[in-house]
Amino acid sequence: MKKIVFSLNFCLFFFFTFSQTIPETIDELLKVYSRQNAFNGTALVAQHGQVMFAKGYGLRNFERHLPNDTSTIYQIGSISKQFTSAIILQLRDKGLLSLNDKLSKFIPDYPRGDEITIEHLLSHTSGIYNYTNDEQFMKSRSVKPISREDLISEFKNKPLDFDPGKKYNYSNSGYVLLGYIIENITGKSYFDVVKENIFNPLQMDHSGFDFIGLKSRAKAVEYSKLSPNLAEPAMIVDSTVSFAAGSIYTSAGDLYKWDRALNSGFLPDSSLKQAYTTRLDHYGLGWVIDTSYGKKVVMHEGGIFGFGSFIARIPEDQSTIILFDNHSAANLARIAENINAILNDQPYEFPRYRKEISLDSNMLHQYEGEYKFAPDFVITIKPSDGHLVVQAKGQGQNEFFAASPDFFFTKIIEMQLEFIRDTNGKITRLNLYQGGQQIQGVKIK
Repeated sequence: MKKIVFSLNFCLFFFFTFSQTIPETIDELLKVYSRQNAFNGTALVAQHGQVMFAKGYGLRNFERHLPNDTSTIYQIGSISKQFTSAIILQLRDKGLLSLNDKLSKFIPDYPRGDEITIEHLLSHTSGIYNYTNDEQFMKSRSVKPISREDLISEFKNKPLDFDPGKKYNYSNSGYVLLGYIIENITGKSYFDVVKENIFNPLQMDHSGFDFIGLKSRAKAVEYSKLSPNLAEPAMIVDSTVSFAAGSIYTSAGDLYKWDRALNSGFLPDSSLKQAYTTRLDHYGLGWVIDTSYGKKVVMHEGGIFGFGSFIARIPEDQSTIILFDNHSAANLARIAENINAILNDQPYEFPRYRKEISLDSNMLHQYEGEYKFAPDFVITIKPSDGHLVVQAKGQGQNEFFAASPDFFFTKIIEMQLEFIRDTNGKITRLNLYQGGQQIQGVKIK
């Protein structure tokens, strides 16, 4: 329910001309991404508290040829975490819990639960193993309902990655436990608590949790592979599996109601200040914290099979960027960066078009294997239908295409791979280019 963002500066820079309005410039940018199959979804942009741009691109259902529009409903994955955080802060403000409460207060037999606080869970500093890293579990169990106890058992007895509070490591497991705590305190299901305390008061009528059971013409189909000649649906994660870490579905308009509420006193300023304060590695309480053009930005990304989502909020000038995509490989963070540049009259980037070449099957099979870049970063590469499929552990798949022998690019997330051979012509290393930097990996299998 989180995906790695790869950024690369091999793009063309532009300033929008004074003959174009900001909405026209945003539309031009998104059309380029859409034509290159790098954006297929809905965008909503607000500035100074007013929606200035909202539009859909591509199709929400390729089989029925139904277009994405501003009412299309998407799963938003880890953007759900800010809603879980908000409920925890509401319970705290009612005196029903403290952020310093230990996990052992709610699950007495949880290993080292007397060292782990609610704040650790909120800020990904608990050290608890992230259950969505278990590829076998996600493939075999994620589409079926699961009990709270069985879900927690997937990570409960695994050793901590580090001592609580000492490091940051993104953990969906922590938010599963927060959902359990919410249910423990309220005596209601997590889903009902969010509906009663957020969705209903804000009239977020197109938001919910059970995407599998949703009956709506506005519902987007999720795609794992998407090209002009292929639209392959992804599996849908059951809401009991993603739970409080990433089970919400919504529309752009509904998510903007949430944004407006946060700017209008829905949560006390003191609670927002806590949520927007960095603990470790730019993470607060359900929000990623950064700055852009001298202004604080609070944001979050979501990635769940077949869907991508992104929200960036600049509270100082009440600007908001919401992006949804029903093809999970899109680099929405990069698109949002470009939109924010346009809003601030700064240079922005169009993705560079690269021409692919064909390589025969024997050549493609030479690249197959596992490549290690760091102890916790291993990617698997396999040939498929004339190109390569690349997957980092715990992440979705990305398709890479040959620009030349041994050099590959992806059409979605602006990242390149260069395979390095030894003197005998055997592939031994892999260079990954991202963010203007080169990262070297070693072939291990």
